[in-house]
Amino acid sequence: MEVHSVLTYTLVAAVSIASPGPATLMALHNSLAYGARSTLWSSLGNICGLFCISAAAMLGLGALIASSELIFNAVKIAGAGYLFYLGAKHLLKNNQVMAAQTHAHPDNLYPARFKLFKSAFLTAATNPKATVFFTALFPQFIDQNSALIPQFFVLTLIFMALSLVSLSLYALLASRAKGVLTRPTFSKWVNRVVGSTFIFFGTAILTMRRQTA
Repeated sequence: MEVHSVLTYTLVAAVSIASPGPATLMALHNSLAYGARSTLWSSLGNICGLFCISAAAMLGLGALIASSELIFNAVKIAGAGYLFYLGAKHLLKNNQVMAAQTHAHPDNLYPARFKLFKSAFLTAATNPKATVFFTALFPQFIDQNSALIPQFFVLTLIFMALSLVSLSLYALLASRAKGVLTRPTFSKWVNRVVGSTFIFFGTAILTMRRQTA
């Protein structure tokens, strides 16, 4: 794998990662509700989910999903359903939940680390767009004349590192604006926006169509 290929891949991946998506929204919400440190666990869940998707793409599962209408739709419905669940969960929350969390004892309101990890992992792992993205992206940068496994780890680790940095920056920005976003008169709108956006992402996934030749 040549240096210019790695640099080009890094640029393409960075642009894709910087675009807000469900993982970004989750990082923003966790930062506001539980503090910037909580996003470490959700970010780790996200990049572990990305690793699984990347591995699946390398094993050919991504191509299978892209070529099989039944499998593609099954993964699509699962991913959209999970995002709908997250959206409804936020819409049905007490409007003052985030405002209250800023004043309550952290031990009572900070969710289990595994819960944060699992939620982010499932969000990433059930996203068919990411699977198809890896399937389409990797062949463009892999040297077929060299060992595939080392190249897989290089490309995947770059993507994971960029994702971790991006989510951390979003969480930091949200933490800086926490004083405004968690005011009682504003917190209900935060919950509504977060819930509605998750549902929007779920709807967007449902509208995805399998690419055919």
